[in-house]
Amino acid sequence: KKKLQKLKEKYDRRGIVYISRIPPHLKPQKLRQMLEQHGEIGRLYLAPEDPGLRRKRKQQGGNSGKNFTEGWVEFEDKQKAKEVAAMLNGQQMGGKRRSAYYYDLWCMKYLPKFKWDHLTEEINYQKAVREQRLAAEVSAAKRERDFYLSRVDKAKAVTAMMERKRK
Repeated sequence: KKKLQKLKEKYDRRGIVYISRIPPHLKPQKLRQMLEQHGEIGRLYLAPEDPGLRRKRKQQGGNSGKNFTEGWVEFEDKQKAKEVAAMLNGQQMGGKRRSAYYYDLWCMKYLPKFKWDHLTEEINYQKAVREQRLAAEVSAAKRERDFYLSRVDKAKAVTAMMERKRK
């Protein structure tokens, strides 16, 4: 019971920071490396860009790598998460001058009373909605196809009757 209580306290101490813009080509490992300088990081999730946008970019000769649009970072200490979000928001990402992210700005916000479970819940909900929408589209397409085929059969039967009448 004490172990469970300790785990719950540790979980309650965690804080989530939302990053609204991820620069192109910034990977989760690099983001973790950049933020670990400021505090201990637990989990990190970056939302991948829309597959349609990626396909279009590749077709137009752009970079074929995976880009991300937004991200959530879980700090082990919520106080540290608040400090990091307040300190870095609007600041230059920096690093070496040659770095691809040198001129990009941090766009961060601390999310009070937000836990990692809320994020996974939302992701699962979006996935279920997408699957439902896809299933509805497939069933509608099947209905249309069946209706069309029944009309074709009916038309064939009518033409056959007219042919028999003519004879």
